[in-house]
Amino acid sequence: MLNLRRIKTYWIYIAFLFIAFALISANVGKRRSWGPAEQLIVEGTAPLQNFVSKTINAVEGLWLKYFALINVQEENKALKKEIDLLRMQNARYREMAAASKRLEGFPRFKDEIPWPVTQAQVIGRDPSGWFESVIIDKGKDSGLKMNMPVVDAKGVAGRLVSVSSRYSKVLLIIDQNSAVDCLVQRSREKGIVKGLSAGLCKLDYVVKAGDVMVGDMVVTSGMDRVFPKGFPVGEVVEVQDAPWEFFRNVKVKPMVDFSKLEDVLVIMKEDPLFDRTEEKE
Repeated sequence: MLNLRRIKTYWIYIAFLFIAFALISANVGKRRSWGPAEQLIVEGTAPLQNFVSKTINAVEGLWLKYFALINVQEENKALKKEIDLLRMQNARYREMAAASKRLEGFPRFKDEIPWPVTQAQVIGRDPSGWFESVIIDKGKDSGLKMNMPVVDAKGVAGRLVSVSSRYSKVLLIIDQNSAVDCLVQRSREKGIVKGLSAGLCKLDYVVKAGDVMVGDMVVTSGMDRVFPKGFPVGEVVEVQDAPWEFFRNVKVKPMVDFSKLEDVLVIMKEDPLFDRTEEKE
C-alpha cells in the first residue's frame, strides 16, 4: 500500500511539474517578468532542474571518459606490440653485430689457408657428456669428411670425428682423446698437445733439455697430416720439471675460448691416408 501511495505521489508531482512548465512556456513572450504564481513554480522546480541537469552532465562525462579509456587501452596495446617488435629487431641487430665481430678474424685465415673452407655454426654439445665435442650445422652435403680440421678466428678448435648428411661432430683439442702434433714457435721444440681439462691442455714429450718457457706460443707442426702447419694452438702457462720424469710437464692454455665457441671454419683438407683406409673398409 505504501509503495502504491508513493508512486501516486511521484506521478502527481511529475504532472504538476509538466503543467507548470507548460504554463510558463505559454506565457513566454507575453510579458517580461514572472508573476507570483510563476515565481513560486520556478522556485519550487529549479532545484529539481539543477539536479537533473547535473545528473545528465555527470552521466555524459562518465560515458565519454569510458569511451576515451577504451581508446587509450587500444592505443596502449598497439604501442606495446610496436615496442615488443622494436625490441626483437634490436636484439637481432645486436646479435648480427656480435656475430660480425666474432668473424672479424676469419678473412685473415681464409687468405692464409691454401684449401677451401666452409663456415659453420655450433648448434650443440656432445649429449653423452663423455667427450669434449660440439655439433656443427654442416655435413656431407657441404663436402665435409672425417678428420678435417676445424678452427675459429683465434686458432685451432678440433677435428671432425663423425659426419652425417647435414651435421658433423667436432672433437675439441681439450678432450683427452685429442692429439695435435705441435711445436714451440720460438724454439721449434716439438711435442703433442693433448686435452687436460675444459680450459687447459698439456704439451707432451718435451725432453728436459728442451727450450720451453712460459709465454711461448705453441703452433701446429703439420706433421699429423690433419692440421696445416703454423696455426696457433695455445700459450704456455706453466713449465715444471720432476726429478723422476724424463719429459717436462708443460701446460698450455688454448687460444680458443671453448665456452664461447659459436662460429667455426672447417678446412676442406683431406687426409690421403685416412681416405685410403676408408675406401678399403
